[in-house]
Amino acid sequence: MKHGLKAERFFTAEEKKRIKEATRDVEARSIGEVAVMVVESSDHYFEAEIIGGILFAGLFSLIMTVLFFRASVWFYVPLCFLAFFPFRLLFRKAPALKSAFIGVRRKEHAVRLRAIRAFYEKGLYKTRNNTGILFLVSLFERKVRVLADSGIHEKIGQETLNGFARGVSRGIREGRASDALCDAIREAGELLSRHFPLGGDDTNELSDDVMTG
Repeated sequence: MKHGLKAERFFTAEEKKRIKEATRDVEARSIGEVAVMVVESSDHYFEAEIIGGILFAGLFSLIMTVLFFRASVWFYVPLCFLAFFPFRLLFRKAPALKSAFIGVRRKEHAVRLRAIRAFYEKGLYKTRNNTGILFLVSLFERKVRVLADSGIHEKIGQETLNGFARGVSRGIREGRASDALCDAIREAGELLSRHFPLGGDDTNELSDDVMTG
């Protein structure tokens, strides 16, 4: 997965169509409501930009001061201040550099919070039987989070949902993101149809298209 890849272009039109069909198939056999969302990043990670900007500005200023200003601190300090801003901008424009200053746990926390926010932004919590389930793909972090409403969570549990997420993540690493996502949606559908079979008055409450944010 490449850094900076636009969320809108992560899946091709044909792949989006297959994902939509998998979602519809699940919803045709259960009262579950499945949503798929792709985001470029789950957080701006401003702290990484600042840390990277400070370190690179300090190193650049040290080299310049030693080479041209006889290691004078009177040149080093203002040069650090001036160099910080372009280097921070560099980190903002180059996610691959910024990623080196973000810990694994920080990324996991950001993706979890982004999934929760998307769950409410997209109205998955409004489903009549609390059977909304979200597949969130966050490109910058290279992570997938699956989140379900209380109705599903009571029957399936987070560990099962995490298993779906790991399967999709593995598929992304292997270059078969859409296939892995469709497989996970169908596996979730099998459980949903078992615990939440289709009722006579069921309606489609959420969009079946791949959403971006």
